[in-house]
Amino acid sequence: MTTPVSVTREGPVTHVRLDRAEKLNAFNADLVDALMHAVRAAHEDGTRLVVFTAEGKGFSGGFDLSDLDQQSDGDLLLRFVRVEELLQAVYHAPFATLALVHGACYGAAADLVAACHFRVGAPGARFRMPGLQFGLVLGTRRLSRLVGADNARALLLRQEPFDAAEAAKVGFIQEIAEPDEWQDVQARILANVSGLTEQAFASLVSRTTDDQTDSDLAALVRSAATGSVRERIRAYLKARS
Repeated sequence: MTTPVSVTREGPVTHVRLDRAEKLNAFNADLVDALMHAVRAAHEDGTRLVVFTAEGKGFSGGFDLSDLDQQSDGDLLLRFVRVEELLQAVYHAPFATLALVHGACYGAAADLVAACHFRVGAPGARFRMPGLQFGLVLGTRRLSRLVGADNARALLLRQEPFDAAEAAKVGFIQEIAEPDEWQDVQARILANVSGLTEQAFASLVSRTTDDQTDSDLAALVRSAATGSVRERIRAYLKARS
């Protein structure tokens, strides 16, 4: 049985690769659980940098809705909560996190990128965050803190993806680099991180991120529990088609 995430260790670096390319690395329950397991393991093994990449033609199509008709509102709520817990674990990680993005990066996957300390996109990367179009506030406050309230509103209201150039302009990603340059990017970031002790870097994260984990989770639950989230998603998909 194939696993949806591949995890390898290279010295102080843990590579976490989305490996569900036949489904554009869509975030099903198994993939989210595997990502959470990898992040939690990195807390215990001396990792200094976690690098997120993906197999296939794009980073991820986002939240997997292929089994929507088999999911109850409660099932969907639990899955969204698990994604939020993952995003919080990445956002507050005491080690460095780096997302290297190519192709499509939508929905929950874009939220994962936004939660990382370092964010690099290939020239052809494109992003979309449609959650609010079916009433879900997953990642919204973190996005606002990352790019500013005005930019966050503009990105969340968009019907179509925004490209790497626009993502870099507003600070959603920090730089644009071809995939064959990613090894150098990773080495540069690791060198900078390694200049601090583990405790010092953890302190840096603590002092440069605001901890609103409980309120973020509560806001997500309220947004998902208002009416039927399944019917809202179904209406969104119908309108998109």
